[in-house]
Amino acid sequence: MTHRSTRRTVILTTGASALLVGCSKYGDEGGSDSSSDNTSSKASSGEKLASTGDIPVGGGKIFKDRKIVVTQPKKGDFKAFSAICTHQGCTVNTVADGTIDCPCHGSRFSVENGAVKAGPAPRPLPAEKIVVEGNSIRTA
Repeated sequence: MTHRSTRRTVILTTGASALLVGCSKYGDEGGSDSSSDNTSSKASSGEKLASTGDIPVGGGKIFKDRKIVVTQPKKGDFKAFSAICTHQGCTVNTVADGTIDCPCHGSRFSVENGAVKAGPAPRPLPAEKIVVEGNSIRTA
């Protein structure tokens, strides 16, 4: 008997393979050199981004090399988001008047939670993990 692949079989098979490959690499603690990079960035003493005094209250600072935006919506309350706009992948370029702004098509995001304040971005900026220790802000 000949087995005939249907479109559904091919999609399900390739989709499952891609999912397994993606899951096996993400957060994998052993084996490859790339996993050791993930482990070091998860430590509470990750790479220093800034001092708390570098982030203005009600504003923020963009770290283009790390693709992270750190904001301080209220004094002592620090947040971090991806610096990549959810519309078409441009890097945001300013933080002003309570929003994180994208230069490409005018999307604006809240400094408080990354929510879309003005489109065309379809989704909020994803949150990033940071650790505030004393007056130091580090990646988590």
